[in-house]
Amino acid sequence: MRSVGLDLGARHIAYCEVCDGKVVERTSVQQIEQLKGRLGPGTLPAIVAFEAAREAWFVHDLLRTWGHEPKIVDTTRLKTIGIGHHKRKNDALDAEHLAIAVEQGRIPEAHVLSVEGRELREQLSVRQALVETRAGYVTTIRGLARAHGKSVATCDISNFVTHLEATEMNPGLQKLVAPLAAMLKVLDEQLVRVEEKLQNLAGRDPRIRLCATAPGVGLIVGATFMSVMDDAHRFKNAHAVSAYLGLVPSESTTGGPSKRRLGGITKQGNPHARAMLVQAAHSLLRTRKHAGDPIRLWGMNIAKKKGRSIAAVAVARRLAGVLWAMCRDGAFYDPNTATKGTFQKKSMRGSDETQRTVALRRATKKLQRRYTRRKTSEVTMT
Repeated sequence: MRSVGLDLGARHIAYCEVCDGKVVERTSVQQIEQLKGRLGPGTLPAIVAFEAAREAWFVHDLLRTWGHEPKIVDTTRLKTIGIGHHKRKNDALDAEHLAIAVEQGRIPEAHVLSVEGRELREQLSVRQALVETRAGYVTTIRGLARAHGKSVATCDISNFVTHLEATEMNPGLQKLVAPLAAMLKVLDEQLVRVEEKLQNLAGRDPRIRLCATAPGVGLIVGATFMSVMDDAHRFKNAHAVSAYLGLVPSESTTGGPSKRRLGGITKQGNPHARAMLVQAAHSLLRTRKHAGDPIRLWGMNIAKKKGRSIAAVAVARRLAGVLWAMCRDGAFYDPNTATKGTFQKKSMRGSDETQRTVALRRATKKLQRRYTRRKTSEVTMT
């Protein structure tokens, strides 16, 4: 098979093909479709490597339909195949190094998300953009109100428009914030629709419902976790999951094993998934209804010694391992085995079946609660 490397860019794509370690052809195009003459249907089969990027999944699927074997390269390991060596890095060289690595069998492959994982991630990306935009508008309105000697009552951000309308403001301030308030209503409506789509996607994936049986995990956290993990069996153990999400301590130990030097967490992997898990950990630590949960008790002991922030990261790391084990074994959350990280499939007989049914029923209500609350808020505003 031919060995081909592609460097995918926003404005152009660098193409390079090698044979016996030598470049036999290279070119540059603006769109992947312009490579049909070299990689289109009917051309000789090739192994095509390219870095993980925004368009990587589209290119991956397209090359498969054209009859080739695409390989998405893990960007965290690019230096191992010579990219950026001696501070020499440009699109043509990158494509050449990728092609050579293909020929030598040295491609560090990244995981290709399933169709379901891609759908989840796309909807979550839309939701994240809407949430961040709404937060910016709310901050701006609060700042403008303070500048006029007014303050909007502290509230849940989904109820901000209602509290804003109940705040007494002079005509000048009302006119000033009116465009932002109008946009907030639109954003809230769109968020309801996006979360309804997420609700439907979660209904199709039983693993999200399993994740929701864990304390602190709801629709958004469960969906985000599954959109990143995708296939539980691709990880060897819980530590590998934590490392993939950047929740393990960084290390710089030299001069022998006598003194280990650990730093802050590595923060590798998907930052949104890591943030959601930490947010879930904070929720678990501060919610009293989970007072007897073993993970919470373990986290509270860490909080007493090292502070709540460090405890939240530790709980997030533990929670990631627990969610992974649950998805791997198809098991619901059981406090009795949560600290061990070893979940076995329930026998589905007697009390085990009853516990599973109750746990999944509660999880279903938890997944629907957020959407129902938003829908109620929408009706109230109209």
